[in-house]
Amino acid sequence: MTWQFTLTGFLLGAIVGLTGMGGGSLMTPILVILFGFKPTYAVGTDIFHGAIFKTFGAIRHRRLGTVHARLTLWMFLGSGPLSLAGVAAASLIERHYGDGAQSIESYAIGAALVAGGLGFLAKSFVKRGVAASDAPFLLARRDKLIAVAIGAVFGFVVGLTSVGSGTFFGLVMVLVYPLTMPKIVGTDIFHAAALLWVAGIGHLVGGNVDLHATAWLLTGSIPGILLSSRFTVRLPDAVLRVALGTILVLSGVKLLEAPGATWILAAGLAALAAGLAAYGLLARLGPRAAPERL
Repeated sequence: MTWQFTLTGFLLGAIVGLTGMGGGSLMTPILVILFGFKPTYAVGTDIFHGAIFKTFGAIRHRRLGTVHARLTLWMFLGSGPLSLAGVAAASLIERHYGDGAQSIESYAIGAALVAGGLGFLAKSFVKRGVAASDAPFLLARRDKLIAVAIGAVFGFVVGLTSVGSGTFFGLVMVLVYPLTMPKIVGTDIFHAAALLWVAGIGHLVGGNVDLHATAWLLTGSIPGILLSSRFTVRLPDAVLRVALGTILVLSGVKLLEAPGATWILAAGLAALAAGLAAYGLLARLGPRAAPERL
């Protein structure tokens, strides 16, 4: 099974390149639901792949000057150590519960996906918590404490489940820091790359990474993001966020094994596909601007 991984990597890379969001959170549920990975290995493989994958975006944003380096550092002071605590918690659960650990990990991932999907949807509709400014943002003591706390809480979640590196941090930054959206996106991606390297190496040492799958995923995801980033999608940003957030929630419901989860997932995806098709059709048939007369 190689080309399937490459195709999956390419499609997720294309999503990130076209929209700047969503691809990473989809990897773990895809590995579990479609490829039959044990949750522990899906998490480790997703995180290690994401570390390499997001490094490309981090370097690009750093060169563009859209990274708030000090804020990244203070968040990383909390997220780096606590992500390793999340990795250790996953290993501890596996050691103590044996085969039952995979069910516990699956439930943890499912809960994180539902929370991440809801956070993604909130991120779609929450415009600002504080007014953004292009002026240099100097961190006060309170800002630093908030950054460390954000890193600690969500770093643990990322280390345990792989979900949230590109959702929770960006959402909280929108709410509490007066940064422009380019700065938030750049800081979020740069921090996520650093965080995922720490958690990814932890999972690699713990034997939770499928290197074969990682290599083939990268052969698709890196070209996918490089090619698709040259284009722009016609769907509005809010529509894309709602679609991806819905997919995360449905995947979480499936992993939580809610009653009728398979039917809920199928019906939800069908409804989502129908809604996107209808939106695209209405947009295509909608009124067009009259050509300018010379």
